[in-house]
Amino acid sequence: MRTAVPLQGFISATTILSLFDYTSSFSSQQHVKPLNRSPRRSLAAAGASFFDDDDTSNRFQTFSTSSIATSSPSSSSSTSSSSSATSAKMKKKDLRTLQRFLEVECWKRSSIRNLDRTLLAVSDACKQINRIVQRAQTDDLYGAAVDPVTGQQADTNVQGEVQQQLDVLCNTLMLRAFCSSSDIICAVASEEEPLPRSCADVMGYDRDYNIFKSGEYVAVFDPIDGSKNIDASLPVGTVFGIYRSPDQGVRDEHGKGWSLDSFLQRGTRMVAAGYCLYSATTVLVLTLGSGVHGFTLDPDKQTFLQTHPNMRIPDVGSLYSFNEANSREYSEPVQKFLEKMKEAGKIGGKKVTSRYIGALVADVHNVLINGGIYGYPSTRDHPDGKLRLLYESAPMAMIMEQAGGAGSTGYGRILDVLPPQPKKRRNDMDQNENKNENENGISLEEEAGRGIHVRVPTFLGSVENVFELDQFHKYYGGDDE
Repeated sequence: MRTAVPLQGFISATTILSLFDYTSSFSSQQHVKPLNRSPRRSLAAAGASFFDDDDTSNRFQTFSTSSIATSSPSSSSSTSSSSSATSAKMKKKDLRTLQRFLEVECWKRSSIRNLDRTLLAVSDACKQINRIVQRAQTDDLYGAAVDPVTGQQADTNVQGEVQQQLDVLCNTLMLRAFCSSSDIICAVASEEEPLPRSCADVMGYDRDYNIFKSGEYVAVFDPIDGSKNIDASLPVGTVFGIYRSPDQGVRDEHGKGWSLDSFLQRGTRMVAAGYCLYSATTVLVLTLGSGVHGFTLDPDKQTFLQTHPNMRIPDVGSLYSFNEANSREYSEPVQKFLEKMKEAGKIGGKKVTSRYIGALVADVHNVLINGGIYGYPSTRDHPDGKLRLLYESAPMAMIMEQAGGAGSTGYGRILDVLPPQPKKRRNDMDQNENKNENENGISLEEEAGRGIHVRVPTFLGSVENVFELDQFHKYYGGDDE
């Protein structure tokens, strides 16, 4: 008979993972004490719950230390410590789910009572995007998107970038999340598309039978921000905002099922904003206009749980998040502000620290948690900055303000910025004229690009830090801004 070797030290992560695929050969391992029962029963008797198929949430609970001992079996103290640890299990916190949170919050406020289903659908889209991001390396989701009909490489998007497979997949998920859950969203606008789209178009309905025309809201989003970070396994995110339509439904003024007027509003008209961060954990941060709340995705139950209720950013922070490789191209106020922060050494009793990840969602989330300031200023090559007002800067500014922070262009509040308004279209003057041009001969696509995709310099963070930056713009900036 083979003599069993006592288990010493700990089981490696590789051995633990191998339990799932190699249970049949488990008892033959030399470093595990064989038992008379089957491997599955042996593990259960040892206190492991890897194979509890009836409750997957318990699958990753801890081993009993009677099987994973750190001392000699002959030690009398190991027996008592093992028995006491057997009853001790890692239990999940009793946290409120996102679904329950939305039910309560939307019930409390009649103005947003019908948004809960849409926001739940968005959270489901975030789960799917999270899976896509995790599988990008193994499922060959990199590279330029290809038209499935023609087999040709997809066209460039409105930003002048070749559309990637990830961009197209994530964009489709977000479009359907907003439009398929209910009929309260009448139209959507995405970073990946030059023009807004009616939800009837997204869902494949005929515009003559548009069940979404009575929708009260329009939605805007960036489906996958910082997608270049995926190559290096760095964080990426999704940003979205929901505006109330000024016409309580869409005015189909040019036969496309939507109106630019419904989108080109100040950020103060937003009723909800949020972002999903895909990183070490998947986090959904959401505001409905009455505070900011954070939800973490439980990897076992695939449910968002409220782990950060009533998030508040510190009034002042020592963290700054700027791309300093471009600092020489920043305006004088921004350069002097950064120099002042470095010279100060400490702010708020903490040492000044620079952190820049290169993805808006990740950098802003870091500032929201720790305090400080995030900035994407204007440069010589990009005098208006690179962040888009409607679906990046404004939603993030709303989140920051609801958390006690601030969002500024350097010269004023981001939420007060009004996008360029559409000119009167020719079909309003003469039905025989080209209805896709305005009175100045500008095409609908060009006009939408100027409004939907308008960019602004963006500074977000602790109220004291943003206020100080605004003061530098006041004293060192030009009068033409």
